[in-house]
Amino acid sequence: MLVSAKEMVNKAKDGKYAVGQFNINNLEWTKAVLLTAQENNSPVILGVSEGAGKYMAGYKTVVGMVNGMMEELKITVPVALHLDHGSYEGSLEVIKAGFSSVMFDGSHYPIEENIEKTKELIRIAGEKGISVEAEVGSIGGEEDGVIGNGEVADPNECKAIADLGVTMLAAGIGNIHGKYPANWTGLNFDVLAEIQAKTTGMPLVLHGGTGIPEDMIQKAISLGVSKINVNTECQLTFADATRKYIEAGKDLSGKGFDPRKLLNPGFEAIKATVKEKMELFGSVNKA
Repeated sequence: MLVSAKEMVNKAKDGKYAVGQFNINNLEWTKAVLLTAQENNSPVILGVSEGAGKYMAGYKTVVGMVNGMMEELKITVPVALHLDHGSYEGSLEVIKAGFSSVMFDGSHYPIEENIEKTKELIRIAGEKGISVEAEVGSIGGEEDGVIGNGEVADPNECKAIADLGVTMLAAGIGNIHGKYPANWTGLNFDVLAEIQAKTTGMPLVLHGGTGIPEDMIQKAISLGVSKINVNTECQLTFADATRKYIEAGKDLSGKGFDPRKLLNPGFEAIKATVKEKMELFGSVNKA
C-alpha cells in the first residue's frame, strides 16, 4: 500500500539520514527500485515526471503498475509514489489518479503566485492525506522539459512557503539536474543553513543528486536535507549496461533480441546504483 512521504522524511530528519527518491520510467526501473528497497529495508520514494507519466500511458496506469507490483513482490517497506516537478494542473491529476505524494514546482512563478497555488494544493492534498513538496529557487539544468538556471533561493521566500504547511521544501542552493559542469562551484551551505533556520526544522529536499561529491551529500544531510533525488545516474547506468549488452552481440538469433534479456543488464545496473545511493544517504535498515 502506498503511503504519504510525510512520516518517512520526518523520521529521516530526526535520524540524520535522507530518503532517496528514484525516478521511474518503465516496469524494469520500478521493479529494480522496489526490490532494492525491500532487500535493504529502506523506505523509498518513486518519482514520476509528467513526461514519464505520459510515456507510461498515464498516471492511473502508473498507480496500477506500482500497486500491483508491490503486492506481487510482497513489498513491505514504506513506498511513496510522488509527482516530480509537477505543474498545478498535473498535481491535481495525480491526486485524482491515486499518487500518495506530489511536488508542485511553482519556482518559476512570482513568489506571490507560488504561495497562492501551493496553499490551494496543500488544502486539496491534505484532505486525502497526500504529502506535498514545494520549491523555491529553480533547480539548474533541464529535466524532462523543466528548465532552471540554478538559482540560490531566498531564505525569506522559503519561510513564506514553509509557513503554509508543506511537508517538505526543495530550495535551490546551486544544485542542478543532469551532469555537473567542470566549473560548478558546489552547493551553497551558508544559504542552506539559513533556510533551515528560517523554516524551523522542516525537512529539506536536494534535487540533482547525481554527481554531487559524497562529502557534500553528507554535509547537506547534516544541515537538514532529508530527501535526495536521483534520476540522471539511473538513466546513464541503464543505458550503458544495455548498450554493452547489444554491442557484445549476445542473444542474437534470426528472431532478434529477447526484450527480457535485453533489458536485464539495465535492470541490474539500476539495482546496483540504488543500493549504492541508499547506503550513502543512510536509509538502509530505516524502514
